[in-house]
Amino acid sequence: MIELTLKKQLLSSSGEFTLDAQFNVAAGEFITLFGPSGAGKTTLLRCLAGLAEPDAGRIVVGGETWFDGAAHHSLPPQQRRVGYMFQDYALFPNMSVRGNLEFAQPRGADKRRVSELIELMALGEMQQRKPATLSGGQQQRVALARALAAEPRLLLLDEPFSALDHATRVRLHEEVLAMQRRYGLTTVMVSHDVGEVYRLSQRVLLLEQGKLVQQGTPAEVFGVGHAGGKFSFAGEVLAIEAADVVFAVTLLVGNQIVRVIATADEAQRLKPGDRVMLLSKAFNPVLVAC
Repeated sequence: MIELTLKKQLLSSSGEFTLDAQFNVAAGEFITLFGPSGAGKTTLLRCLAGLAEPDAGRIVVGGETWFDGAAHHSLPPQQRRVGYMFQDYALFPNMSVRGNLEFAQPRGADKRRVSELIELMALGEMQQRKPATLSGGQQQRVALARALAAEPRLLLLDEPFSALDHATRVRLHEEVLAMQRRYGLTTVMVSHDVGEVYRLSQRVLLLEQGKLVQQGTPAEVFGVGHAGGKFSFAGEVLAIEAADVVFAVTLLVGNQIVRVIATADEAQRLKPGDRVMLLSKAFNPVLVAC
């Protein structure tokens, strides 16, 4: 069980704001922090890992206090037994695949765990190779295996699949779920991919400007199954063009380019590169096999 209450001042492109979060995570639960860039999601992961310190609050994991602002207590990262899978993988370039995993192990740990992880993640044929000789998907599997080699009490995943193609992402989703269930790991992930969140998460925490504005199952947060038939899709703004009295907004939704109409007020709040949710309250889909 994780009990987290924290506050931390942050600076984003739109100015200063306060990360002010409070939530619990059950042992073995898989949750996702979801929301726009700059909302404080990665900072929350870093606070859990001990790589950033809150201004105030408490973090208690399994009955052990990792951080207590009032008591001026902060457990060092190496004592928290956290497996952290960074977005850029952060593998040691001078070490082999096996060397990366062995380095992550706690002192005195059983080396057979590394061999088990190499077998489970199908890394046997590349265990003596350096990271630079591996594909993105292979590096991803090494990074996940290294996070698990630390024998963590908590697994943290920071947009771990964002740089991969769809087929590789889907395959690694299955591997992550298999590992998470095998070891019963409490897992906190940051993601912008609605499909990914839906496949992996038991619960979603929606953050906006440092505030927890909604939480629930993926179906509840993304509106699936509501009587009004509302659909929602995550997308990226590519372009905004004036069209008479309205604006045409070009979005990238998955691998598809979509154009939608926006009012002047909506267009003023957007710029290319923004992540948005595309919502439809009256939607009659036709499914066609491809």
